[in-house]
Amino acid sequence: MIAVRPMMREDVAEACHILNQIIAIGGTTAFEIPFSEPLFAQSYLDGADKICCQVALDDQGGVAGFQWLGTHEALPEDCADIATFARPERVLKGVGRALFNETVKMAGALGFQAINATIRADNSSGLSYYEKMGFRDYSVAYGVPLRDGTPVDRISKRLDLR
Repeated sequence: MIAVRPMMREDVAEACHILNQIIAIGGTTAFEIPFSEPLFAQSYLDGADKICCQVALDDQGGVAGFQWLGTHEALPEDCADIATFARPERVLKGVGRALFNETVKMAGALGFQAINATIRADNSSGLSYYEKMGFRDYSVAYGVPLRDGTPVDRISKRLDLR
């Protein structure tokens, strides 16, 4: 059983490291510039748009992944936005599902009707993960440029919580 709990200040360094490893690997997040710990805390722990941010812990209590749920100005008020990040080294199977189970409970309890996930089209593992969680495609932003100008589509998927 994977322990899941709300992210706390002491999780910031490990969670930031996970996100920066994913950014360095490339191809699975829209982020291209690494986060400092203060920026990470501002974005995932203290941000005004944050609804919740959960961490999954391995059996030694280390952060194996995290999932953020927040608001986004381009979404209806009853639709939350989601982002999921799992440790790329020492992978812990089941982290994504464990995080998602807690996040969905929170979203439902707060009255959200749907959750949006927007994934790079070249992120096959991310697309597969959200499909396994029950998300379905609803829109595509074509040719969104990366920093180097390379166009990459962004696929938005939605999960209906009703």
